[in-house]
Amino acid sequence: MSGRYVIIEAFLRWAETAKAENRARAANALGRAYLQSEMPKEERVAAEMAMTYLLDDPSPRVRLSLAEAVAHSPRTPRNVILTLAEDQPEIAGQIILFSPVFTDEDLVDLVLHGSDVTRVLIASRGQVPRVVCAALAEIGEETEILCLLENDGALLSQASLKRIAERLGDCADIRGLLLSRDVLASDVRHLLMRRVSEALSESNLIQTVIGTGRLQQVAREASDSAAVAIAGSAQHEQLPDLVEHLRQSGWLTPTFLMQALCSGKVDFFTCAMTNLSGCDERRVRSIISRGRVYAIRALYESAGLSRDISIVFVEATLIWREASRKNGEAMLENVSSRLARKFRLAEQSTAATQLLDMVEKLANTERRQTARNFAALATRAAA
Repeated sequence: MSGRYVIIEAFLRWAETAKAENRARAANALGRAYLQSEMPKEERVAAEMAMTYLLDDPSPRVRLSLAEAVAHSPRTPRNVILTLAEDQPEIAGQIILFSPVFTDEDLVDLVLHGSDVTRVLIASRGQVPRVVCAALAEIGEETEILCLLENDGALLSQASLKRIAERLGDCADIRGLLLSRDVLASDVRHLLMRRVSEALSESNLIQTVIGTGRLQQVAREASDSAAVAIAGSAQHEQLPDLVEHLRQSGWLTPTFLMQALCSGKVDFFTCAMTNLSGCDERRVRSIISRGRVYAIRALYESAGLSRDISIVFVEATLIWREASRKNGEAMLENVSSRLARKFRLAEQSTAATQLLDMVEKLANTERRQTARNFAALATRAAA
């Protein structure tokens, strides 16, 4: 009989009669010796067999002691790690939280088939690979996702962040953690903003104070303004995804597009016209910035705007061109006020009238903001 079988046979005979406390100490010492000592190959094989035997020890203390000894090492045999990872939570937790032996595929499998406790442990690992984050984003519940978002070592892609927002954006804590991220795609920010608006609209207290009808109007106007602000701050490469998100959400209404144009968010507006018309972006940009009246109108009508509305958009574009050359800081007041004056006395269709009413509201809002800014400056000067 070879030396390794003598060693394992002796260990097994001892383990049959030893107390659980002694077996636990032996399991810990065995694990550390296997990882830290330079054993001959024969002894190493015998130690692996002994650890494998201890995986079935009836005492959880023994299995926990073994787990504590081997959890942090990349040299631990895979069969030992995978078996301990399926043990009771206190034992499995040591392995799932720390072991570097797991492959990405192992962790994804644990996410898909493990318990909520298992998913919390995976979400709390020192580093969570992108593919594992994607699996958690797809099926994780609030607790797991909160752990994931709070973990600086979680390599969350924009796609995973969007999926979390879609699934769990109703949770205020998750919304807060998402919005606190410096790098968050604009379409995800808009999605979360909508969830906030919906939450406010469903509040019984706010409905009682403001009234349901008025609340819906206020919520929509506030949402439009917030969406325009998001559009203005979005990075250029994010604009196509944001526009497509808004289009699919039914947000690219004439009113919203006009607000974006009057607010000087021309990069976003150009991207929206590109999406809606199907024309080349450079062609669209050229028409909006330098094209003649009929070319502008043809572009807008190819994007789905009716003739009576397209005329208003053409005029807004021409006013924007002039305002942007003269005074970019007063863009909103210049465009919206001049557009409102241009069409105030002319007879318009119902759709165009509603559009112009919104334009006039924009102008009034800007005048009030200008007045508040002036008063604040005057107050500081007097002090």
